[in-house]
Amino acid sequence: MAQAQEIQLQIRGNPDEESVHDGGRDGLNKQQADKSRPATRGGFRWWAMVVVDMLMVLGGTTVATLLGRLYYNSGGNCKWMATLTQSGGAPLLLIPLLTAPPPTPEEHRPAPSTMLPIYAGIGVLIGFDNLMYSYALQYLPVSTFSLVAATQLGFNAVTSRFLNAQRFTALIANSVAVLTFSAALLGVGGSDENSSSTVPHGKYAAGFALVLAASALFALIMSLFEATFEKAIRVRTLRWVLAMQMNTNLVASAVSVAGLMASGEWRKVPGEMAAFRDGKARYVMTLVGTAVAWQAAAVGVVRLIARVSSLFANVTATLALPLVPVFAVVLFGDRMTGIKVVAMLMAVWGFLSYVYQHYLDGRRAGRAQCRVCAARAGSESDAVLST
Repeated sequence: MAQAQEIQLQIRGNPDEESVHDGGRDGLNKQQADKSRPATRGGFRWWAMVVVDMLMVLGGTTVATLLGRLYYNSGGNCKWMATLTQSGGAPLLLIPLLTAPPPTPEEHRPAPSTMLPIYAGIGVLIGFDNLMYSYALQYLPVSTFSLVAATQLGFNAVTSRFLNAQRFTALIANSVAVLTFSAALLGVGGSDENSSSTVPHGKYAAGFALVLAASALFALIMSLFEATFEKAIRVRTLRWVLAMQMNTNLVASAVSVAGLMASGEWRKVPGEMAAFRDGKARYVMTLVGTAVAWQAAAVGVVRLIARVSSLFANVTATLALPLVPVFAVVLFGDRMTGIKVVAMLMAVWGFLSYVYQHYLDGRRAGRAQCRVCAARAGSESDAVLST
Protein backbone atom coordinates (compact mmCIF):
# COMPACT_ATOMS: atom_id res chain seq x y z
CA MET A 1 0.00 0.00 0.00
CA ALA A 2 2.78 2.44 0.90
CA GLN A 3 4.46 1.76 -2.45
CA ALA A 4 1.21 2.37 -4.31
CA GLN A 5 0.64 5.67 -2.49
CA GLU A 6 4.21 6.77 -3.24
CA ILE A 7 3.76 5.98 -6.94
CA GLN A 8 0.48 7.90 -7.04
CA LEU A 9 2.09 10.91 -5.33
CA GLN A 10 4.94 10.86 -7.85
CA ILE A 11 2.53 10.72 -10.75
CA ARG A 12 0.34 13.44 -9.30
CA GLY A 13 3.30 15.68 -8.54
CA ASN A 14 4.84 15.72 -12.04
CA PRO A 15 3.81 19.08 -13.60
CA ASP A 16 4.89 18.13 -17.12
CA GLU A 17 2.53 15.18 -17.30
CA GLU A 18 -0.63 16.68 -15.78
CA SER A 19 -3.67 15.17 -17.43
CA VAL A 20 -5.99 17.45 -19.38
CA HIS A 21 -8.88 15.40 -18.02
CA ASP A 22 -7.96 16.26 -14.43
CA GLY A 23 -10.60 18.64 -13.16
CA GLY A 24 -8.07 20.56 -11.03
CA ARG A 25 -7.66 24.22 -12.00
CA ASP A 26 -3.96 24.13 -11.15
CA GLY A 27 -3.34 21.29 -13.56
CA LEU A 28 -5.08 23.03 -16.45
CA ASN A 29 -3.33 26.34 -15.79
CA LYS A 30 0.04 24.63 -15.51
CA GLN A 31 -0.48 22.82 -18.77
CA GLN A 32 -1.51 26.02 -20.54
CA ALA A 33 1.61 27.75 -19.26
CA ASP A 34 3.86 24.89 -20.31
CA LYS A 35 2.22 23.88 -23.57
CA SER A 36 5.16 25.24 -25.52
CA ARG A 37 7.74 23.10 -23.76
CA PRO A 38 9.50 20.32 -25.64
CA ALA A 39 7.88 17.77 -23.28
CA THR A 40 4.54 18.32 -25.00
CA ARG A 41 5.80 18.05 -28.56
CA GLY A 42 4.46 15.44 -30.91
CA GLY A 43 0.78 16.33 -30.84
CA PHE A 44 -1.02 17.63 -33.91
CA ARG A 45 -1.79 21.00 -32.33
CA TRP A 46 1.82 21.50 -31.26
CA TRP A 47 3.18 20.69 -34.72
CA ALA A 48 0.55 22.89 -36.38
CA MET A 49 1.62 25.87 -34.27
CA VAL A 50 5.30 25.14 -34.91
CA VAL A 51 4.65 25.07 -38.67
CA VAL A 52 2.84 28.43 -38.47
CA ASP A 53 5.79 29.91 -36.57
CA MET A 54 8.22 28.50 -39.13
CA LEU A 55 6.23 30.02 -42.00
CA MET A 56 6.32 33.40 -40.24
CA VAL A 57 10.10 33.16 -39.92
CA LEU A 58 10.66 31.98 -43.50
CA GLY A 59 8.27 34.43 -45.14
CA GLY A 60 9.24 37.40 -42.98
CA THR A 61 12.99 36.86 -43.35
CA THR A 62 12.81 36.42 -47.12
CA VAL A 63 10.57 39.44 -47.73
CA ALA A 64 12.43 41.70 -45.29
CA THR A 65 15.86 40.87 -46.75
CA LEU A 66 14.69 41.49 -50.31
CA LEU A 67 12.96 44.76 -49.40
CA GLY A 68 16.07 45.87 -47.53
CA ARG A 69 18.14 45.32 -50.66
CA LEU A 70 15.46 47.09 -52.73
CA TYR A 71 15.77 50.13 -50.47
CA TYR A 72 19.47 50.47 -51.34
CA ASN A 73 18.95 49.62 -55.02
CA SER A 74 16.28 52.31 -55.38
CA GLY A 75 18.43 55.14 -54.03
CA GLY A 76 18.22 54.71 -50.24
CA ASN A 77 21.47 55.26 -48.38
CA CYS A 78 20.54 56.02 -44.75
CA LYS A 79 22.01 53.27 -42.57
CA TRP A 80 20.17 54.30 -39.42
CA MET A 81 16.85 54.44 -41.26
CA ALA A 82 17.43 50.91 -42.57
CA THR A 83 18.33 49.90 -39.02
CA LEU A 84 15.15 51.46 -37.64
CA THR A 85 12.96 49.42 -40.00
CA GLN A 86 14.24 46.20 -38.41
CA SER A 87 12.71 47.09 -35.04
CA GLY A 88 10.42 50.06 -35.72
CA GLY A 89 7.36 47.89 -36.29
CA ALA A 90 7.30 46.91 -32.60
CA PRO A 91 4.25 49.10 -31.72
CA LEU A 92 2.18 46.95 -34.10
CA LEU A 93 2.54 44.11 -31.58
CA LEU A 94 0.45 46.06 -29.10
CA ILE A 95 -2.70 44.98 -30.97
CA PRO A 96 -2.24 41.20 -30.54
CA LEU A 97 -0.81 41.82 -27.03
CA LEU A 98 -4.03 43.52 -25.91
CA THR A 99 -6.12 40.66 -27.33
CA ALA A 100 -3.94 37.88 -25.89
CA PRO A 101 -5.46 35.69 -23.14
CA PRO A 102 -5.00 37.29 -19.70
CA PRO A 103 -2.57 35.68 -17.26
CA THR A 104 -3.99 33.14 -14.82
CA PRO A 105 -3.79 33.81 -11.06
CA GLU A 106 -1.30 30.97 -10.68
CA GLU A 107 1.00 32.21 -13.47
CA HIS A 108 4.47 33.31 -12.43
CA ARG A 109 4.96 37.05 -12.83
CA PRO A 110 8.53 38.31 -12.70
CA ALA A 111 9.09 41.65 -10.98
CA PRO A 112 9.48 44.75 -13.18
CA SER A 113 12.86 45.34 -11.53
CA THR A 114 13.94 42.00 -13.02
CA MET A 115 12.56 42.49 -16.52
CA LEU A 116 13.47 46.14 -17.17
CA PRO A 117 17.27 45.55 -17.21
CA ILE A 118 16.70 42.50 -19.43
CA TYR A 119 14.62 44.53 -21.89
CA ALA A 120 17.22 47.32 -21.91
CA GLY A 121 20.26 45.07 -22.28
CA ILE A 122 18.86 42.82 -25.02
CA GLY A 123 17.28 45.82 -26.77
CA VAL A 124 20.61 47.66 -27.02
CA LEU A 125 22.25 44.52 -28.42
CA ILE A 126 19.46 44.20 -31.00
CA GLY A 127 19.90 47.84 -32.03
CA PHE A 128 23.62 47.49 -32.78
CA ASP A 129 23.10 44.07 -34.36
CA ASN A 130 20.56 45.62 -36.73
CA LEU A 131 23.04 48.38 -37.59
CA MET A 132 25.72 45.86 -38.57
CA TYR A 133 23.21 43.99 -40.73
CA SER A 134 22.22 47.26 -42.43
CA TYR A 135 25.83 48.04 -43.39
CA ALA A 136 26.46 44.47 -44.51
CA LEU A 137 23.35 44.40 -46.69
CA GLN A 138 24.56 47.50 -48.52
CA TYR A 139 28.09 46.19 -48.99
CA LEU A 140 27.22 42.67 -50.20
CA PRO A 141 25.02 41.18 -52.90
CA VAL A 142 21.88 39.91 -51.18
CA SER A 143 22.62 36.32 -52.17
CA THR A 144 26.09 36.44 -50.58
CA PHE A 145 24.69 38.25 -47.55
CA SER A 146 22.13 35.51 -46.95
CA LEU A 147 24.60 32.67 -47.32
CA VAL A 148 27.19 34.20 -44.97
CA ALA A 149 24.41 34.89 -42.45
CA ALA A 150 24.01 31.11 -42.20
CA THR A 151 26.94 31.13 -39.78
CA GLN A 152 24.52 32.36 -37.10
CA LEU A 153 23.42 28.73 -36.74
CA GLY A 154 26.96 27.66 -35.93
CA PHE A 155 27.43 30.53 -33.49
CA ASN A 156 24.08 29.71 -31.90
CA ALA A 157 25.15 26.10 -31.36
CA VAL A 158 28.05 27.41 -29.30
CA THR A 159 26.06 29.98 -27.30
CA SER A 160 23.27 27.45 -26.69
CA ARG A 161 25.81 24.99 -25.32
CA PHE A 162 27.11 27.43 -22.71
CA LEU A 163 23.98 29.49 -21.93
CA ASN A 164 21.15 26.99 -22.45
CA ALA A 165 22.84 23.63 -21.75
CA GLN A 166 22.19 22.45 -25.31
CA ARG A 167 23.69 19.05 -26.07
CA PHE A 168 26.59 19.30 -28.52
CA THR A 169 26.47 16.06 -30.50
CA ALA A 170 28.55 14.90 -33.46
CA LEU A 171 25.77 15.89 -35.88
CA ILE A 172 25.52 19.39 -34.42
CA ALA A 173 29.31 19.71 -34.55
CA ASN A 174 29.16 18.65 -38.20
CA SER A 175 26.51 21.29 -38.84
CA VAL A 176 28.69 24.00 -37.26
CA ALA A 177 31.77 22.94 -39.21
CA VAL A 178 29.99 22.74 -42.57
CA LEU A 179 28.27 26.11 -42.17
CA THR A 180 31.51 27.75 -41.08
CA PHE A 181 33.36 26.33 -44.08
CA SER A 182 30.50 27.47 -46.33
CA ALA A 183 30.93 31.06 -45.12
CA ALA A 184 34.72 30.85 -45.46
CA LEU A 185 34.30 29.67 -49.04
CA LEU A 186 32.31 32.80 -49.82
CA GLY A 187 34.86 34.94 -47.99
CA VAL A 188 37.78 33.85 -50.14
CA GLY A 189 35.67 33.74 -53.29
CA GLY A 190 34.76 37.41 -53.30
CA SER A 191 35.00 37.88 -57.03
CA ASP A 192 31.26 38.54 -57.19
CA GLU A 193 31.48 41.90 -55.40
CA ASN A 194 30.69 43.65 -58.66
CA SER A 195 27.87 41.27 -59.63
CA SER A 196 25.40 44.07 -58.90
CA SER A 197 26.13 47.61 -59.99
CA THR A 198 24.50 48.94 -56.82
CA VAL A 199 27.00 47.21 -54.50
CA PRO A 200 29.84 49.62 -53.49
CA HIS A 201 33.27 48.75 -54.87
CA GLY A 202 35.93 47.57 -52.43
CA LYS A 203 33.47 46.94 -49.60
CA TYR A 204 33.22 43.14 -49.85
CA ALA A 205 35.65 42.43 -46.99
CA ALA A 206 33.97 44.96 -44.69
CA GLY A 207 30.53 43.59 -45.50
CA PHE A 208 31.71 40.03 -44.95
CA ALA A 209 33.20 40.89 -41.54
CA LEU A 210 30.10 42.83 -40.51
CA VAL A 211 27.66 40.05 -41.37
CA LEU A 212 29.84 37.55 -39.50
CA ALA A 213 29.91 39.78 -36.41
CA ALA A 214 26.17 40.44 -36.67
CA SER A 215 25.46 36.71 -36.99
CA ALA A 216 27.49 35.97 -33.86
CA LEU A 217 25.70 38.71 -31.92
CA PHE A 218 22.31 37.53 -33.18
CA ALA A 219 23.08 34.01 -31.96
CA LEU A 220 23.93 35.42 -28.53
CA ILE A 221 20.68 37.40 -28.48
CA MET A 222 18.63 34.30 -29.26
CA SER A 223 20.30 32.35 -26.46
CA LEU A 224 19.65 35.25 -24.08
CA PHE A 225 15.97 35.15 -25.06
CA GLU A 226 15.82 31.45 -24.25
CA ALA A 227 17.65 31.96 -20.94
CA THR A 228 15.17 34.72 -20.04
CA PHE A 229 12.20 32.42 -20.62
CA GLU A 230 13.87 29.65 -18.63
CA LYS A 231 15.17 31.59 -15.63
CA ALA A 232 13.24 34.88 -15.34
CA ILE A 233 9.80 34.54 -16.94
CA ARG A 234 9.35 30.78 -16.44
CA VAL A 235 6.16 30.60 -18.51
CA ARG A 236 5.77 30.18 -22.28
CA THR A 237 2.55 32.05 -23.07
CA LEU A 238 1.72 34.17 -26.13
CA ARG A 239 1.44 37.25 -23.91
CA TRP A 240 5.04 36.94 -22.73
CA VAL A 241 6.33 36.17 -26.22
CA LEU A 242 4.76 39.39 -27.52
CA ALA A 243 5.88 41.37 -24.48
CA MET A 244 9.49 40.24 -24.86
CA GLN A 245 9.52 41.01 -28.56
CA MET A 246 7.80 44.39 -28.28
CA ASN A 247 9.75 45.77 -25.31
CA THR A 248 13.20 44.74 -26.54
CA ASN A 249 12.43 46.13 -29.99
CA LEU A 250 11.18 49.40 -28.53
CA VAL A 251 14.58 49.80 -26.87
CA ALA A 252 16.31 48.87 -30.15
CA SER A 253 14.17 51.48 -31.94
CA ALA A 254 15.21 54.10 -29.40
CA VAL A 255 18.86 53.22 -30.12
CA SER A 256 18.20 53.60 -33.87
CA VAL A 257 16.43 56.94 -33.45
CA ALA A 258 19.27 58.21 -31.26
CA GLY A 259 21.78 57.14 -33.89
CA LEU A 260 19.70 58.72 -36.65
CA MET A 261 19.67 62.05 -34.81
CA ALA A 262 23.27 61.98 -33.59
CA SER A 263 24.69 61.08 -37.00
CA GLY A 264 22.77 63.85 -38.76
CA GLU A 265 21.33 61.39 -41.27
CA TRP A 266 17.82 62.60 -40.45
CA ARG A 267 18.56 65.72 -42.50
CA LYS A 268 19.05 63.56 -45.61
CA VAL A 269 15.71 61.76 -45.33
CA PRO A 270 13.56 64.36 -47.21
CA GLY A 271 16.03 64.49 -50.12
CA GLU A 272 16.38 60.71 -50.13
CA MET A 273 12.61 60.35 -50.25
CA ALA A 274 12.31 62.81 -53.14
CA ALA A 275 15.06 61.10 -55.15
CA PHE A 276 13.82 57.57 -54.45
CA ARG A 277 13.00 55.54 -57.55
CA ASP A 278 9.25 55.65 -58.37
CA GLY A 279 8.57 58.40 -55.84
CA LYS A 280 7.82 59.05 -52.19
CA ALA A 281 4.97 56.56 -51.94
CA ARG A 282 7.30 53.74 -53.01
CA TYR A 283 9.81 54.93 -50.41
CA VAL A 284 7.28 54.80 -47.59
CA MET A 285 5.84 51.47 -48.72
CA THR A 286 9.31 49.91 -48.88
CA LEU A 287 10.18 50.98 -45.35
CA VAL A 288 6.79 50.03 -43.90
CA GLY A 289 6.83 46.67 -45.66
CA THR A 290 10.33 45.98 -44.36
CA ALA A 291 9.31 46.86 -40.80
CA VAL A 292 6.21 44.64 -40.90
CA ALA A 293 8.12 41.72 -42.42
CA TRP A 294 10.88 41.91 -39.81
CA GLN A 295 8.34 41.94 -36.98
CA ALA A 296 6.54 38.91 -38.42
CA ALA A 297 9.85 37.05 -38.65
CA ALA A 298 10.92 38.15 -35.17
CA VAL A 299 7.66 37.06 -33.54
CA GLY A 300 7.98 33.69 -35.23
CA VAL A 301 11.55 33.37 -33.96
CA VAL A 302 10.64 34.25 -30.37
CA ARG A 303 7.66 31.87 -30.44
CA LEU A 304 9.94 29.06 -31.63
CA ILE A 305 12.45 29.91 -28.91
CA ALA A 306 9.70 29.72 -26.30
CA ARG A 307 8.11 26.62 -27.82
CA VAL A 308 11.25 24.62 -28.70
CA SER A 309 14.71 26.24 -28.39
CA SER A 310 16.87 29.04 -29.76
CA LEU A 311 18.81 26.55 -31.86
CA PHE A 312 15.64 25.23 -33.51
CA ALA A 313 14.54 28.81 -34.25
CA ASN A 314 17.90 29.52 -35.84
CA VAL A 315 17.70 26.36 -37.92
CA THR A 316 14.35 27.56 -39.25
CA ALA A 317 15.84 30.94 -40.17
CA THR A 318 18.64 29.11 -41.97
CA LEU A 319 16.04 27.29 -44.02
CA ALA A 320 15.32 30.60 -45.78
CA LEU A 321 18.80 30.53 -47.34
CA PRO A 322 17.87 28.71 -50.55
CA LEU A 323 14.96 31.12 -51.06
CA VAL A 324 16.66 34.52 -50.81
CA PRO A 325 19.47 33.94 -53.37
CA VAL A 326 17.01 32.58 -55.93
CA PHE A 327 14.78 35.64 -55.60
CA ALA A 328 17.87 37.89 -55.63
CA VAL A 329 18.98 36.46 -58.97
CA VAL A 330 15.53 37.11 -60.45
CA LEU A 331 14.86 40.54 -58.91
CA PHE A 332 18.28 42.18 -58.58
CA GLY A 333 20.45 40.45 -61.18
CA ASP A 334 22.86 38.84 -58.71
CA ARG A 335 25.00 36.21 -60.40
CA MET A 336 24.58 32.66 -59.12
CA THR A 337 28.24 31.65 -59.35
CA GLY A 338 29.62 28.18 -58.84
CA ILE A 339 31.02 29.15 -55.44
CA LYS A 340 27.57 30.31 -54.33
CA VAL A 341 25.98 27.07 -55.49
CA VAL A 342 28.53 25.00 -53.55
CA ALA A 343 28.12 27.23 -50.48
CA MET A 344 24.34 26.89 -50.71
CA LEU A 345 24.54 23.10 -50.93
CA MET A 346 26.86 23.03 -47.95
CA ALA A 347 24.47 25.26 -45.99
CA VAL A 348 21.63 22.84 -46.77
CA TRP A 349 23.87 19.95 -45.67
CA GLY A 350 24.54 21.70 -42.36
CA PHE A 351 20.82 22.35 -41.91
CA LEU A 352 19.89 18.74 -42.60
CA SER A 353 22.50 17.55 -40.09
CA TYR A 354 20.75 19.43 -37.34
CA VAL A 355 17.27 18.36 -38.50
CA TYR A 356 18.38 14.72 -38.34
CA GLN A 357 19.73 15.28 -34.82
CA HIS A 358 16.38 16.78 -33.85
CA TYR A 359 14.64 13.73 -35.32
CA LEU A 360 16.87 11.38 -33.30
CA ASP A 361 16.20 13.37 -30.11
CA GLY A 362 12.46 13.15 -30.74
CA ARG A 363 12.57 9.39 -31.21
CA ARG A 364 14.71 8.93 -28.10
CA ALA A 365 12.32 11.05 -26.03
CA GLY A 366 9.34 9.11 -27.36
CA ARG A 367 10.87 5.74 -26.45
CA ALA A 368 11.77 7.02 -22.97
CA GLN A 369 8.23 8.27 -22.42
CA CYS A 370 6.79 4.93 -23.51
CA ARG A 371 9.05 3.09 -21.04
CA VAL A 372 8.00 5.43 -18.22
CA CYS A 373 4.32 4.97 -19.04
CA ALA A 374 4.70 1.17 -19.21
CA ALA A 375 6.56 1.10 -15.89
CA ARG A 376 3.90 3.20 -14.19
CA ALA A 377 1.08 1.11 -15.63
CA GLY A 378 2.77 -2.03 -14.31
CA SER A 379 3.31 -0.46 -10.89
CA GLU A 380 -0.32 0.62 -10.68
CA SER A 381 -1.48 -2.88 -11.65
CA ASP A 382 0.70 -4.44 -8.95
CA ALA A 383 -0.63 -1.96 -6.41
CA VAL A 384 -4.25 -2.79 -7.31
CA LEU A 385 -3.59 -6.52 -7.10
CA SER A 386 -1.89 -6.17 -3.73
CA THR A 387 -4.98 -4.47 -2.32
